[in-house]
Order: sequence, then structure tokens, then C-alpha cells
Amino acid sequence: MSYKELLFPNNTKFLVTGGAGFIGSNLCEAILDLGYEVTCLDNLSTGKQANVDPFLDNPRYTFIKGDIRDLDLCKEVCTGKDFVLHQAAWGSVPRSIEMPLFYNENNIGGTLNMMEAARQTGVKKFIYASSSSVYGDHPILPKVEGQEGNLLSPYALTKRVTEEYGKLYHKLYGLDTYGLRYFNVFGRRQDPDGAYAAVIPKFLKMLINGETPTINGDGKQSRDFTYIDNVIEANLKACLASSESAGNAFNIAYGGREYLIDIYYDLCRALNIEREPNFGPDRPGDIKHSNADISKAKKMLGYDPDYDFEAGIKLAIDWYKENL
Repeated sequence: MSYKELLFPNNTKFLVTGGAGFIGSNLCEAILDLGYEVTCLDNLSTGKQANVDPFLDNPRYTFIKGDIRDLDLCKEVCTGKDFVLHQAAWGSVPRSIEMPLFYNENNIGGTLNMMEAARQTGVKKFIYASSSSVYGDHPILPKVEGQEGNLLSPYALTKRVTEEYGKLYHKLYGLDTYGLRYFNVFGRRQDPDGAYAAVIPKFLKMLINGETPTINGDGKQSRDFTYIDNVIEANLKACLASSESAGNAFNIAYGGREYLIDIYYDLCRALNIEREPNFGPDRPGDIKHSNADISKAKKMLGYDPDYDFEAGIKLAIDWYKENL
């Protein structure tokens, strides 16, 4: 069942933290399209006002500029909400290696504030963004929940710690928490700019602008690239999941495996461009191969992703052609 067919009680109220970011703004849009109320909390440090400007005239949409490091504000925005979709965090493995204290304060401290606020205000379910980076250097593919290796970056550590807090908040306080381990999400509104931009929008923008992208390493690293609509589905189905599934973390991906060099040439073909890439050094902290077993999410959340890589990348390319 597509997320567009999911039903909640008429007066259901959602809170999306990081709601002006790539994933958060798509969640806000989906909730509004389904006919429910959503409050977006974002400090606009990495999120963009332009991502949520189209919603400002919708009477079911509320934007609050604020920071998850402010516990009083967290409690205020959680009050009266049924579901919290916690996406606010600082991403990027390389940047976290440069700024470990900052990542600890935002990703761990901020998430703990949100869980505590949700607990104190009686939120029904707390769904939070985790990451495939928690698998670290564990070599086995596909990645299966419970088989994690040594962590390779402060970013990965922040996500592992928030998962442990998620377990504890369910066990000790009865808060229904669901961790979603995103695998390389891509799609509309993903930022192509900056030193830490995700690879697909960055490559697309450079190719469209006549520039030559640089691939870190030999291009033979593989990823389970996951289209944004699959992530929306996972968040909303977690809201409807049984409490028996709470306290867990789930792989959210399609279950495919794409090599970076192949993706580069796919993008070139789609844009009718012939251009060889540059190659640079491997990035510290990066996982070489990533591919998800999604059977746990299918069984416990009813997750059944509609978009494989081929379908998703076509939609993403069309969006960037129109919006870059």
C-alpha cells in the first residue's frame, strides 16, 4: 500500500523536526497532502526556508524557527502532538570528523531533548532518523539489524547513541520509539551545493553546468540508494505500527546495490553528456559497500517500498532539470 492511501484520525497532529530540510520538507508536504496538521521545527542551519515556503498559506501548516538544543522549546512544540518525526540533525561523515563536539551537542543532545519532551507531553509515537553508518566496518552484505561493526565516524556514533536512547526510552518510560536507518536517500529538494553535498544532486548539478565531478576513490564503492518517497512511506507506516515493534531500529532502503561509477555514467546518459569523471582520494570514515536487508521493516512496519533506483533516479533527474 502506498503511503498516499494511509489513514489517520481526522484531527491527527504531526511535528516534523528539521522540517525545512530535504527529508523533513518532503514529510511535511506528504502530511499536508494527506489532509493532516503538521508543525515544522527548524533552525534553518542546514534546512532552507525555500523548501517550506510553498506550505505557508496552508492553514494546517505551522512553521516554528527554533533549535532542538532548547528543551523548553522542545516541550512546547511537542504539546498536543500525536506523532513526532524527528529528522533534525547535522549530517555528513567527513564534517563530523572535523567537528565532533558540535555533532555530539546537536545530534545526541538535541535528540535526547526531543525524546524527553515527547515523553513528558504524551506523544503517541516518536519516529527518528538513524543511518546506515551505524554498521561501521562490519563486512557482511546485506546489512542486517543486530550485526553492527566498529564505528568509523562521530556522525555514526551519534546515530548509534540515539538508537540506544530510543531503546531505553521505550523500555524505561513506555515511549514508542522507532529508529529508521536511512540508506543514501535521494530525490527532490536534496541540496546539490557545498563541500558535503550528497553525491547524486552534486553530480547532476555539475554535469548540467558543464563541470566535471570528482569521484572519491575508484568509483567501485556501492550504495543502496533510496528514493525519498520510500522514506516518507517508512515514517508514516511507523506511526501506524504496533507498539510491539517499538524500541527497534529498522533498515530503510530499497534493498538494491548501485556502484558509484555506474551511477555517474547513468546520469551522463540521461543528460546526453559524454564526460569522464575525475578521481580523488577515498574519504576517511566512508563505508566501502552498503546494501540493506529490509525484511525486518517489511515484517514489523509493513514497509513495502514502491520505488527502485531506476524509477527514483528518473524522477530525481526530471526534478533537477526543472529546478537547478
